[in-house]
Amino acid sequence: MSELYEALAPFYAELNGDVPYARMAEYVQKCFSSYFEGEVRDVLDLGCGSGNMTFPLLSLGYSMIGVDASENMLAEARDTRRGDEILWLCQDMRSFELYGTVEGVVSTLDCVNHLLRREDVLSCFSLVHNYLVPNGIFIFDVNTPYKFKHIYGENSYVLESESAFCVWQNFFDERRGRCHFAVDLFEENEKGLYERRSADREEQMYTPRQIRSMLEKTGFTVLSVTDDYTDSLPTETTERLTFVARANKEM
Repeated sequence: MSELYEALAPFYAELNGDVPYARMAEYVQKCFSSYFEGEVRDVLDLGCGSGNMTFPLLSLGYSMIGVDASENMLAEARDTRRGDEILWLCQDMRSFELYGTVEGVVSTLDCVNHLLRREDVLSCFSLVHNYLVPNGIFIFDVNTPYKFKHIYGENSYVLESESAFCVWQNFFDERRGRCHFAVDLFEENEKGLYERRSADREEQMYTPRQIRSMLEKTGFTVLSVTDDYTDSLPTETTERLTFVARANKEM
């Protein structure tokens, strides 16, 4: 899973420049204020990548921890302005360890879909629950079945930036609910020639009912399910669901 991210690390921000991270961070802040009784100080960004969500949350005043399985992505994050103000940990989201508890956990841009087995999701959710304070808030998103079937499907895409372009091919197995991505990244070198890097990854489709069941099984209460970091209810063509859940724990 981290092979693709390591190949994309220098260009991740360019290739994802249209993601509204600031708006997403403001939505997270609103949810923390609405659902947590007390002050949210410490927040974990799980599957943080190069910190595209971590830094906006830092700017909102939270003390941030970033966990990601790719050392290259974390190196990009550390080299960013204010990168030394964040604790970066190179760990797998299925088996991560923290030094203490946090009031909030976020995991954005379909990190949960990267967990290919329900056992992996349950392990991740259990650890999130373990490191949240009582009534702590977990906010994350998943790609919808609509996106897997109609946006991913068997489609191919070309993503371009000034210094790179990426050929992205999808192969969706509807029976297994799994999408295979073949990614070719072409990077311009100092001689003006393009060097090719290739990687594969997979994402697993989970229905809203399955996600809700796994949250409840690991000690969470689902507070809201909305359309992509907004207050709008999901529709049949929603591509990303945002879950907000509370950790049920004794004080």
